[in-house]
Amino acid sequence: MSDQNPFISVITPVYRAEDSLEILYTRVRDALEAHISANFEFLMVDDASPDRAWPVIELLVEQDARVRGIKLSRNFGQYMALTAGLEHARGEWIVILDCDLQDVPEEIPKLFAKAQEGYDVVLAQRIERQDSFLKKLSSKAFHAVFSYLTDTKQDPSTAQFGVYHRKVVNTLISMRERLRFLPAFIGWVGYRITAIPVRHDEGERGGSSYSFKKLMQLAFDTMIAFSDKPLRLTVKLGFGISLLSFLFALYVIYNALTGEPEPLGWTSLMVAVSFFSGLIIFIIGINGLYISRIFDEVKGRPLYIVQQVCENKAAAIQPTPLPMSQP
Repeated sequence: MSDQNPFISVITPVYRAEDSLEILYTRVRDALEAHISANFEFLMVDDASPDRAWPVIELLVEQDARVRGIKLSRNFGQYMALTAGLEHARGEWIVILDCDLQDVPEEIPKLFAKAQEGYDVVLAQRIERQDSFLKKLSSKAFHAVFSYLTDTKQDPSTAQFGVYHRKVVNTLISMRERLRFLPAFIGWVGYRITAIPVRHDEGERGGSSYSFKKLMQLAFDTMIAFSDKPLRLTVKLGFGISLLSFLFALYVIYNALTGEPEPLGWTSLMVAVSFFSGLIIFIIGINGLYISRIFDEVKGRPLYIVQQVCENKAAAIQPTPLPMSQP
């Protein structure tokens, strides 16, 4: 699988990254040119960043024809921006990394070298994560619950930073779900996947841009989108409650036959009614969420909208992409 001059696409979704883009570009360029190949493209996908990230991207495109800018019409979210980058990428190998410099560009050659051993996906394993205690705790909790609900093994030390072969990317972009949690997609599609330890930095902003609220929203949406186990758990819960009710009915009948008087139970009755009413509403709500996901999918709206593409077409030297293999 070795290639003396591979064509590589590097993709980063851009949001609140005005101050880090030039540093990121320089470090990616130096890492690729020194250890892999100068034949690459760097796709920066502006997810409607509220700062002046787009003018910085335009400047980088003007300076280096290997840089391409994609500006989305509004904020569609990190994974939609990644999808836009994947669909515009032309490389035989694709690198995904975040723009906040937590993902270390100097680790790309190590990931690429591992891919040359016969792997289709090599993920970066962040053994010593430079995140806050709350972020690491919430990440572990999310992956534990997600693993349980989807009956899969999820590794909290990996995300989307890694190297992907073209055939894997072609498969990923053929999946048109609106909830696009890339680590779950990677686990589902299979192929030859491995992970290796890499260095993880604190980042330009001192941590992830995901707030605790956003993380919880992502966790809830992902669990609904990728698993029907909550529905199966509610069936088991309903069966268990019915069994307990049946046993209690037998107990009441036994007391009536033996002459034992039943105490007045207005308080316990109201507690039971309130509990089961809340439980019924909860179960109906879960079913409603699944129905709402179906509604979102059947509308068939585009996953993202590109407002502008910035390319340096006047450059004298353009990278030549390798033929794209089909999944």
